[in-house]
Amino acid sequence: MKTIILIPARYASTRYPGKPLVMLTGKDGVPKSLIQRSWEAAKGVEGVSSVYVCTDDDRIRDAAEAFGAQVIMTSESCANGTERCAEAMHKLKESADLYVNLQGDAPLTPAWFVEDLIREMKTYPDVDMATPVLRCDAQTYANFVEDRQNGRVGGTTAVFDRHMNALYFSKEVIPYTGKTFSEGDTIPVFHHVGVYAYRGEALNSYLKWPVGPLETYEGLEQLRFLENGTAIRCVEVDGRGRVFWELNNPVDVARIEQVI
Repeated sequence: MKTIILIPARYASTRYPGKPLVMLTGKDGVPKSLIQRSWEAAKGVEGVSSVYVCTDDDRIRDAAEAFGAQVIMTSESCANGTERCAEAMHKLKESADLYVNLQGDAPLTPAWFVEDLIREMKTYPDVDMATPVLRCDAQTYANFVEDRQNGRVGGTTAVFDRHMNALYFSKEVIPYTGKTFSEGDTIPVFHHVGVYAYRGEALNSYLKWPVGPLETYEGLEQLRFLENGTAIRCVEVDGRGRVFWELNNPVDVARIEQVI
């Protein structure tokens, strides 16, 4: 099953302008941009034919080409990463069975998260798209709660049915528990990992649908699929002791640097 990874990245983020070019320093003391670390994460996924950075900004294009990435220029009118991936798909000189949207603010995404998605799509040919969910550990759950208490919109949580099809995604912490959890507790909150695997038909349909109220309120692109009756398969992934967190706000730089 031929798979292409697309990394959508825009400079004009409302919450964090210039985010893809923010420098993150690892244990080796070498600073690398967020987009480079995300690209390196994508290149580590097995069984992928190609990886492309998709952007509308010359600064991101120049930075990406400097570290060796293939770049597809997309229009400024793309409202979110899925729209950018859909446009990029049509500009590609190659086609694929699966297109993976690995968002450019998630450098901590382990390769096996994406490999698990690809495996799910291979196993279930009737699934149009899939996305990973990760059960929160105590620290991640505390980060979620801290962000909301301080008025920050951080990561996203997901709830799903017994067949692992998504019921809802929210920037609030759902389901509400009213509890404090300690390390080792089984926490009933799942962190939605911002990666999507789509079949081409799903991406084509997405561009035809209008933006709905839930997508507007939450600012979550995947809700457009749910609002139009397309199921999203949630694939529970194993963090294997690694911390996962996206770069959504400036405070996240320190959180991510601590991990890398």
